[in-house]
Amino acid sequence: MIIEIEKEDEIQEAAKKIITTYGQRFYAFSGEMGIGKTTLIRHMLDSLGVKEFEGSPTFAIVQSYGSTTPIYHLDCFRIENQAEAFEIGIEELFSESAYFFVEWPEKIISFLPNDVIWVYIRKADLTEKRIIHIAHDNQS
Repeated sequence: MIIEIEKEDEIQEAAKKIITTYGQRFYAFSGEMGIGKTTLIRHMLDSLGVKEFEGSPTFAIVQSYGSTTPIYHLDCFRIENQAEAFEIGIEELFSESAYFFVEWPEKIISFLPNDVIWVYIRKADLTEKRIIHIAHDNQS
């Protein structure tokens, strides 16, 4: 699936479309710093009923939401290596039945489950338009 976003107000619609299409899954968000990963996740969480978004968990690494269905937002930017990921319990966390929204998944690639929905975000040329490409593997 490819989604093009030209205006910020189109992000909510894109987020709903992704959640409706793929449901409760493991989402890995890839793209350069400042491209809009956290913004898209915020809107996806809003589509799931999370109204008090706490921002990207850059320093905490993991932020949990949800009461009936667990929802986890991870920002793995600060993880230095696989050993550190193991020490903070990433492997155990990923064994839960929950929604996962992971920024910088490349940092913990060996811990990712097989059935990941990859969300690649990039700018279109020199415009502010964003291209969101969604794939079921990291080969795109």
